[in-house]
Amino acid sequence: MPETIDPAQHVRPFVYETLTRKALHFSICETQSRMDLRDPHALDLEYTRTMMAFLLLVPQPRRIAMIGLGGGSLAKFCHRYLPDTQIHVVEINPHVIALRDEFHVPPDDARFRVIAGDGAHYVRYRATRSDVLMVDGFDSNGLPDALCSQRFYDNAYEMLQPGGVMVVNLHFGHRDHPRHVERIRRSFHGAILVVDDGECSNSIVFACKGPALARFSAGVVRPPRGLAREAVKPLLASFALFRSAWKDQYA
Repeated sequence: MPETIDPAQHVRPFVYETLTRKALHFSICETQSRMDLRDPHALDLEYTRTMMAFLLLVPQPRRIAMIGLGGGSLAKFCHRYLPDTQIHVVEINPHVIALRDEFHVPPDDARFRVIAGDGAHYVRYRATRSDVLMVDGFDSNGLPDALCSQRFYDNAYEMLQPGGVMVVNLHFGHRDHPRHVERIRRSFHGAILVVDDGECSNSIVFACKGPALARFSAGVVRPPRGLAREAVKPLLASFALFRSAWKDQYA
């Protein structure tokens, strides 16, 4: 189903740059995305590194769908270090997409594509199923209702391949945080893991379509086979955080 997006309905973000970093903002109080100018493909914000812990459950995804482009941190990292993965990124704000070159987001090609559209619409009317769905779709008003409804999470479950994983970034301190987590739990039949950053900021929810969490071993966490060493090193702390949260909730 085709979509029509009116740029006038979306807030225009701005870019704040220092000697070492470039950040995307809707307001000066909150950072939507941040890039290290010395390493544009690095994951500069901790919550993005935590989201990549899905690799412990799905180490070699064939297809990843992302809701929310921002400065493209997750998209760039996956594009560089998962060369055999097809990646579709859905972004509703055309002003954000217009800044993709500012943040070194790669051009569209056979396996990478930025789609101008509504993430909830994309998930509901999916053309193909994904192994991983990453949801980080905050706008100038926070998390849109359409991306945290029971219907959205039900549709997300259906769009995943058997054994697939949804990873959602939530605000830990938001008044509706418990409600959102419960909706995810309901849609995924209880197969979820909540990993908080310990700073009352971001809360990352991993939701599995299948027994991946139940089968996960909390022993020594081994990096996914084939993942480049330069990608593994910045993720080790996040892998350990995932392991600790799993032990607290499942052991």
